[in-house]
Parts: sequence; structure tokens; C-alpha cells
Amino acid sequence: MAITVCIVDDTNDIRHALEEIVRLSDEYELLGSFASGESALEKIPILKPNVVLMDINLGGISGIECVRQLKPSNPDVLFMMCTVYEEDEKIFEALSAGANGYILKKTSPIKLLESIRELSEGGAPMSSQIARKVVTAFQNRGPVQENLVGGNDAKLGVLSNREKEILELLAKGLLYKEISAQLFISQETVRKHVYHIYEKLHVNNRVEAVNKFFGR
Repeated sequence: MAITVCIVDDTNDIRHALEEIVRLSDEYELLGSFASGESALEKIPILKPNVVLMDINLGGISGIECVRQLKPSNPDVLFMMCTVYEEDEKIFEALSAGANGYILKKTSPIKLLESIRELSEGGAPMSSQIARKVVTAFQNRGPVQENLVGGNDAKLGVLSNREKEILELLAKGLLYKEISAQLFISQETVRKHVYHIYEKLHVNNRVEAVNKFFGR
């Protein structure tokens, strides 16, 4: 079954190029393409794509604000920022707004399509430059918390050592198959651990889990 995609970008040439990349692959289906955040806010809840490629600077409402408004009422829609921005502030603002991935526009067409598939399969794709910034930010926070603290978090309990180990690997951007190989366990076992991590942390995806556990 094809992965359905919407594109939001106010630069015509870039938007048309992204449209062609998606259209030329049988594994993906383009549901809609929009030149403004306002149009996206109106149409995406109706189209309900699997993945949205979202630019940040849209002239009117920003892509980050667009994600912030759409995500709560459309939790199953996965948003991947596709932008020229590499600043830490933009990256973490986008992830905090609900973005599930963050890639740069200079990403090759093949890598772009791979990232869309990875996102739809539970991953959180990021361009290597972005992933390094995210990992560095987490490392600068010091050791992983041993216990979740404060408010309702106290009721969530602590992750097992294996779950913490897997969460740290997720934070580094590893795919399930890479985690499987590194820990010498099956991909299905990795999936089960990830499911329990999401359940314990009351989150829906990798980025939310990492942000919550590391206290961002």
C-alpha cells in the first residue's frame, strides 16, 4: 500500500521538485501540495496523509506553527520538516511543536524517499547534521535520568535498563534493524520494547519519548 504524502512549501520550484520526486515512485502517493500554511491547515485534516513534508518559512503562518496547530487534532499524521535551517533553535522548536523528523532541502531524492518510509515505519529521520546537533544537546544535559520525576511522571514508573538502552539508541537516530543488530535481539523484540517505552512515557513517537525522558 502506497504511503500518502502532502507537501507544504511556498517556493514554487522547490515544491514542484518535491512533487515530482514523490510522483515518480510507485511506493508513494501525492495527496496534496500547498503553497501556504493557511491552505495546509484547511486541507490536511481532510486529506489525512501518512506524511507531510513541511517547510519552516512559509511567508504567512510558519511551518512550525502549522505543525503546532495540526498535530493535536491529527496525531496519526507524521510531520517532517524539510528546510534549509540548521539552527539549534529552529530544530528544537520544530520538534517541540510535534515534528517527527527534520531533514535539509539539500537531501538527495533517494534519501528523501527513504526518510519518508523510515518515518512511516516508526523512525524519526534527521539529516546527519541535524542528528549531530540533537545528540550533542542531549549529551550536554548529562547522564540519562534514573527516575522520572515531578507531577504525573512519578506515576509512570522507571524504564527497565533494556528500555533505557534502546531509548538512548533511538535518540542517536538508529533504526530498529540497527538496534536489533547492536543488541543482538530481533527487530520484533525491539518493536515490543519501543511499544512499552511509549506506553510508560505516555507518548506516541520517538521524538516525544526522547524529549520527555531526557527532560526537554
